[in-house]
Amino acid sequence: MGPTASGKTSLAIRLAQELGGEIISVDSALVYRGMDIGTAKPAPDQQGGIPHHLIDILDPLEAYSTGQFHQDAEALMGAISDRGRIPILAGGTMLYFHGLSQGLATLPPASPALREAITAEAQRLGWDALHRDLQNIDPVAAARIHPKDPQRIQRALEVFRLTGIPLTTWIKRTQHKSDRPLIKLVLRPGDRAALYQRIEGRFLAMLEQGLIEEVARLFDRGDLHADLPALRAVGYRQVWSYLEGAWSREAMIERALIATRQFAKRQMTWLQKETEAQVLFSEEPQLLDRALSTIREQLEL
Repeated sequence: MGPTASGKTSLAIRLAQELGGEIISVDSALVYRGMDIGTAKPAPDQQGGIPHHLIDILDPLEAYSTGQFHQDAEALMGAISDRGRIPILAGGTMLYFHGLSQGLATLPPASPALREAITAEAQRLGWDALHRDLQNIDPVAAARIHPKDPQRIQRALEVFRLTGIPLTTWIKRTQHKSDRPLIKLVLRPGDRAALYQRIEGRFLAMLEQGLIEEVARLFDRGDLHADLPALRAVGYRQVWSYLEGAWSREAMIERALIATRQFAKRQMTWLQKETEAQVLFSEEPQLLDRALSTIREQLEL
């Protein structure tokens, strides 16, 4: 686990090579095809010969939920273990990690018609107004869900309107977690300033590699829009607005860097709760050795 730009992909590949493992991506953006540069998706020639799972499995028009990830990851962990190999889960979508380790509720299935109605309501009133509605219905969920997180606001309202039961109550009644033993490693830079430097350097490199052209190909499809879960990914949203003419190139870069730093800060806040994890620092000269030592000790290898 770790914030964006901390080096998780590289470390995961090296661990898999040393331990005979396969990698399960824990990233809500890497699941999408055609979104390679902005997600820092490892190309086949960068994967070190290691099988990677849950990458390029969906079109950006599709949605992928925490529940779907939980189901897919459990199946993959079982299959990888059956092959005599070690499942290595690596990524920065903390909600996915949380679902595996702390439990995931069994919620009612989505209602496309109701979601469409909630989206239309948000277009009229704004997501802030719907978040205030959620505060009245389910103050615990509202405190946990950011007012600028339309996907989760929508889901919480959908669950209540479908069943009359608040999302928080559903979670308490049906929550279950993976029964597999988990070895937790947190990878992070030694200080926040170093992380922000890495974020800026990586985003500027993405622009040089063709990020704008990548988003333009999605933009030109004609069937995608900025409110889709895929295109709310940090970096993509800002470039999309640039292509719409809302911002200059300079403003787009500034806003993307701000959004990425804010995203990393939220990830770090999640990680502070992982008190049972071994913390590793990106700059450590013996990073791989420390990670291997922790794993082998717990696996008794």
